[in-house]
Amino acid sequence: MFKKTKLVAGITLATATLISQQISAAGFAVNEQSATASGTALAGNAASDTDISFSYWNPALFANATETSLYINGSYVSPSVEMKNQTATNSSISGFGGPTVSSTEGSSDPSESAIIPSIYLAVPINDKTVVGVSLNIPYAISSDYDDDWAGKYHATKTELQDISLSLSAAYRVNDWIDVGASIQAHSASMTLEAEVIDWDADGYGSQELEDDLSFGWSVGIAMEPQEGTRVGIGYRSEVDVNQKGKVDFSNMSTTAQTNLGTVDANITADNTLPSLLTLSLEQELTDDLTLGLTAMRTGWSSVQALDIDYDDATTSLSNSTVTLNYKDVWFYSAGLTYDYSEDLILRTGYAVDNSPSDPNNLSARAPGSDRQWITLGGTYNVSESTQVMFSYIHLTSDPAKVDKDGTGEDASRGSFSADYDISANIFALAVNTTF
Repeated sequence: MFKKTKLVAGITLATATLISQQISAAGFAVNEQSATASGTALAGNAASDTDISFSYWNPALFANATETSLYINGSYVSPSVEMKNQTATNSSISGFGGPTVSSTEGSSDPSESAIIPSIYLAVPINDKTVVGVSLNIPYAISSDYDDDWAGKYHATKTELQDISLSLSAAYRVNDWIDVGASIQAHSASMTLEAEVIDWDADGYGSQELEDDLSFGWSVGIAMEPQEGTRVGIGYRSEVDVNQKGKVDFSNMSTTAQTNLGTVDANITADNTLPSLLTLSLEQELTDDLTLGLTAMRTGWSSVQALDIDYDDATTSLSNSTVTLNYKDVWFYSAGLTYDYSEDLILRTGYAVDNSPSDPNNLSARAPGSDRQWITLGGTYNVSESTQVMFSYIHLTSDPAKVDKDGTGEDASRGSFSADYDISANIFALAVNTTF
C-alpha cells in the first residue's frame, strides 16, 4: 500500500508525456505542413510536382525546383473539446488518514488555438541537383484544463513543441525518376502539470523536460512513368528523444513531503517519435482536372510504454510507467485539383485519419479517436514568380470515452471517466516565390 501511495506525485505528473507528445497521427501530430497539400487533404502529397512544400513527405520533390524557391506557410489550428458525464474519485492517501475526494466538476474548453509555421527553401545547384532547407513543427500540443475540474489529478496543463530543421538534397536521375534524402535535427520541449492530492488542500506539480538535439533522416523517390501519371514514396525515420528536466512541487504539506517524497527533483525520459511511410499517386484526368491519392503509415507501435525516471538522490519518489498500447495506423485521402483559370487553381479532398490509441486506455491529456477531414483550398497566381495558397480543413472525431478505474497505474490519480467530442477548424495561408 505504502509503495503505491508514494507514487502519488510521480505517476500523476507522468500521465502521458508521449501521449502529450502525441504518439497518435489522429491526435496532435502536425500534418498541416503545407497550405497546398492541405487543400486536397494531403492526397498526392508524396508525388506532386506542384511546389517544394511537398518535400516534407518526400525529399525527392525538391528536384522540381528549377529556380531558387521560397515557400512560407502558416496554419491556424482552432480545436474544440466538449466534455460531459465527467466524474472522479481519489482515495489514494486515505490509508495515511488523508481525505477521499470526489467531483463531477467540468472544465472550460481545454484546447488552445495555435499558429504553426513551416518554411522551405530550395536552391538548384545545376540542372540535376537541388539542395533544400526546411523548418517544421512535426508535433505540437497545447491544452489547459481548469485547476478545479474533476480530472485535475490526471491533467491540467500540457504543452509540447518539437522543432525540426532539415537539410535535403534531391537528384534528377533521368526524365522520369527523382531521388532525395534529408538529415533532420529535432529539438523538443514539454510541460506537464497536474494537481496533486494532499492532506489539507491540493498541491501542484509541474514537470518540464527538454532535449538538446536529436536526429532523424528521410528518403524518397518520385517517378513519372508516363506523362500525367506521378508516383511517389517517402519515408521519415524514427527519432529517439532523450530528455532531461525537473519536477517542481508547490503548496505541498509537510506531511506529503515527508510521507510521499513530493519534493523538487531531476527527471529524465527516453521517448521515440515514430516513422512515417507515405505512398502517393497523382493522375491527370483531363487537362484541367487531377486526382490525388495517398496512404500514410505511421509506426506508433514503436512506443508501448512510457517510463519517467526520478533522481534517487533528490527524492524518494519511485519511477513511473504508463502503458500506452499503441498500434501502427494508416491515413487515407483522396483529392481533386481543378485549374479553374490561368490564375486560379481550386482543390478539395477527404481523409480518414485512424487513431493508434487503445480505446480502453485513453488519457485525459489526449482522448484520441478516429478522425475525418473535409478540405477546400486553392492557389492564386499573383505574378509569374509569386503564388498565394490557401486551405481550410474541417476535422471531426468519433466519440471518445476516457474511463480510468483508479487501480494499477492510476492508483495515485484515482478513478476518472468522461465522454469527449473533439473537432477542429484549420486555416492555412502560404506564399511561394521564385528568384
